[in-house]
Parts: sequence; structure tokens; C-alpha cells
Amino acid sequence: MMQFQTKTQSWLKNSQPVDRVATALMIVLTVLIGMMLLTGDRTTPRVREFSWNKKNIGAFDTGFILTFNRPMNRESVERNLRIDPPLPGKISWAGRRMAYTLVEPAPYGTPFSVQLQDARDQLYAGNQGQVIEPFTGYFRTRDRAFAYIGVTGDQEGRLMLVNLSQESPQPIALTPADLVVLEFEPYPDGDQILFSAISREDQMRGKFEPQLYTVTTGVNPNSPQHQKAKRPKPPGEVKLIVESQDYRNLKFDLSPDGEMIVVQRVKKDNPADFGPWIIESGRAPKSLKTEGGDFLIGPDSQSLLIAQGPDLTTILPLEPGSEPLEFLPRYGQVLGFANDGSAAVMVKFNLDGTRSLFLVNNQGEERELYRTPPFGNILNAQFDPSNQLLFCLLTELIDEQEEYQEQPYIAVIEIKTGELAPLVILPNQQEINMSLSPDGLALLFDQTVIKNQKNSRPETSPRSEGGDAIITSRLWILPLEILSDPTQAEIKPEELPFFGFNPRWLP
Repeated sequence: MMQFQTKTQSWLKNSQPVDRVATALMIVLTVLIGMMLLTGDRTTPRVREFSWNKKNIGAFDTGFILTFNRPMNRESVERNLRIDPPLPGKISWAGRRMAYTLVEPAPYGTPFSVQLQDARDQLYAGNQGQVIEPFTGYFRTRDRAFAYIGVTGDQEGRLMLVNLSQESPQPIALTPADLVVLEFEPYPDGDQILFSAISREDQMRGKFEPQLYTVTTGVNPNSPQHQKAKRPKPPGEVKLIVESQDYRNLKFDLSPDGEMIVVQRVKKDNPADFGPWIIESGRAPKSLKTEGGDFLIGPDSQSLLIAQGPDLTTILPLEPGSEPLEFLPRYGQVLGFANDGSAAVMVKFNLDGTRSLFLVNNQGEERELYRTPPFGNILNAQFDPSNQLLFCLLTELIDEQEEYQEQPYIAVIEIKTGELAPLVILPNQQEINMSLSPDGLALLFDQTVIKNQKNSRPETSPRSEGGDAIITSRLWILPLEILSDPTQAEIKPEELPFFGFNPRWLP
């Protein structure tokens, strides 16, 4: 012992001042660590991260995560969590992370707050736990906005945007006056739109050579998927995507993830060279080396469902020259997919002149939901966000008419029971487009008047999908909130103060 003390005294005597300071700090830290182990951690529990804080969420954002700095008393957190306005949801836990999953999409154009106070931690300060530091976070849903093709004045043939979340919604033109828009599809974030168009000069000369473009909307996505907020681009910035020098571009579809475009192209000097091409960002178009008609990109953004006959739909990988993944021999048309990719709705053309709407799930199970009367038609079908309802655009043959004429109407089908309920009858109308809002709370549709023997319009008039000149077209909105409340009165569409056709909600 005497020898050890002598050595220690000798070391202290010979040590440098820095060594002595370091040794003193080590002793102090050791004492503090020991006290912490004996008395416990006294830091205040708090929310470390809120995944939706100051974000704009869309219909595909199904839940947020609260991350705490220490283990929490879960029951106290769940009891004291407040969302204003209320959003029904389910809670699950993984360690210090709490996930809140929405039961249904949040209504668009709405600001929300998330508040937590009086919750307690799990481990310390006796059985009661320490009270959490009060927390308030904020998020909002995307604006209720839609686009359409104008039909009057300087809006004729131009892509127009209306933001219903603004105090006084007014349409703004996204495309220049020298382009006539034919078709369009918004990107998943809503910050830009893919569209096909021809020049107004070519339309005057009867020249039909559509090219594909993108245009910015001015909408700021700021979605939870983006780590850093994107700076929104001003609306109306147009960029050429696919030219028409050697090929004529026809129908197109945008993948659900927005990374890929498929366009039907036909070679100008060889009409037999006809088929879908794939376009990826920053790469030259590539032919898929297959034939077919109507098509849709699958919900996985990796496959293409293409009609190759009146009773055959083929599923192809989005890779040139690939072998088919599957054949669906009974169906001639694919109308749409469930939001989670679990099912699709397809049309079967029956020999008796009727058409059947089938639900086909990803397990291969098939079920007929609806069969038209003879010579009726199924024009459109869209799943609601819950995948429990199907909104359909249907037609029936009017027997009393001397000439062949169809009566279109909008209906809703309850998928579980197959029960169909008509919502809106659309008299004296053949060209119709409809679009279900991403939150499932409203349906847009148009009321179009096309050229006939009593009407005349210059050749610059916008054209319907069937190629007819459009005289005028009104836009309507059908509120759907009352579908879930049987005490409400019958739903009625409301006319919007805009003239246009083919309205489509931004995602």
C-alpha cells in the first residue's frame, strides 16, 4: 500500500497540467453517471419528430408517425391525443414510435392540428410517470383543384386550372394560345400535368400530329415523401416530351408513380408499324414490340394491361421484348384499379349484346358486378378511396326513339353486395367525362353539346373523344358526403361557373 501511494504521488508530481485536468473530468463524469444510474433519467419526455409536420398530405398519405425521446405510457398517449378537426384512425406502436393510420382519406383543402399534452412516460418518476412537454404540430391536405379543357373565347382548347380552396376561385390558363390540348393526365404530386396537343395552325390545316408535353401547375406538393420542401415552379412552364417527326402519337398513360409514360404510336410512312412505346425520364422512347389497342399501366407501375382483341387482355412487363406475364381471355377492356392495387374492374363483351362489369382481384377471383341491358354500355368506373364503392358511367338504349340513342347516367355500386343506385341521369348527352375526387367527397362531370346540322363552328373548335366539334360544355360537381348519411336529402349536382370539358381532379 505504501508503495502504491508513493507511485501515485510520484505520478501526480511528474504529470502535466492537462493530464490532471483530464483525470479530474473523468472522476466528475464517473460520479455523475453513477448518480444518474441510481436516481434515473430526469429529462422531460417530449415528441422528437412528427412525420407530417408542416406538410401537405394527399389521399395516398395514409398515416403519420410520432417519435418520442423515451418510452411512453401508451394508454396515456392514446387517451390524450387530439386531432382538430377530428380524423378517425387506428393506433399502433413500435418502441418509441406511434403510428396513426387514417380510416379514410382526410378531406382536401383543410388545415389540421395534432395536439398532445398530459401524457406520461413509462419508466421513471414512480408509477405515475413524468408528464410530457406539451406538443402541437400542424399539417394540411392538398388544395381542392382540378383541370379541364376550355371551350370559349381565349380559353378555347387550352388547359385550364381551378383551385377551389382559394377564396375566389378563378380559372387560369396553363398552356399557350397556339396549342390545342387533346388529352391530359396529372402527375401524382399535382405539380405538373402531362398532355397531348397539336398546334392551332395544324388544326386549321387539318393536320393531326399530336406531341406530348408537360406543364407546371404552380401547386406546391410539399408531401411527406419529400425530405426537403420543394420550391413550387410558377404555373404554365411547358416542356416538350415526345415529338411527332416520324411517328404520330395517339393514346397515352402515365404510371401511378409518375416515372414512366406509355404512348400508342403509328409510323407516318408505315401504318402497319403500330403499337405502344415506353418513355422513361431522360431516355429516348422505346417500342414495347407488341400490338394491341386500349391499355392501362398497372398499379405497380411495372406492367401494362393491353387489350389484344374483344375478349383478350394481356399483362406485359414494361420492358421491350418481354414475354407476357398473364392472359385474361374473357375481357376486352380494363377500366381501372383499386387504390391499393388489390383489384381491377374489367368489361366483358357478351354475345347477346350486353356488357358485364367484372371485379377481378389479385388472387385471380372474378365476380360480375353488373350487366347492362342489350346494347347498353359501360364507359367508366372508378373506385372510391375505401375500395368499397364503385362510381360508374353507364348507358342504356332508349327504346322509344326512332333512331339509335343511348341514355347515359352516373351510378354507384356497392362492391360487397353488388347493389347499384343511380345518382344522376344525363339527358340528351352522348359525350361525357367524369372524375372522382381523391378524397372521395365529390364527383366532377361535364355536359357537352357537340356539332350537329343546326350548329356550325370553325374548324378550330375543340374536339370530343369521338372527334366531334364541341359547341359548348358546362361543368358540374356532385357532392358525395351525404352518401354516408341516409338522413340527408337526395344529392343534386351543382353547376360550376366555368365552360369546359374533360374535368379531372389533381391527385
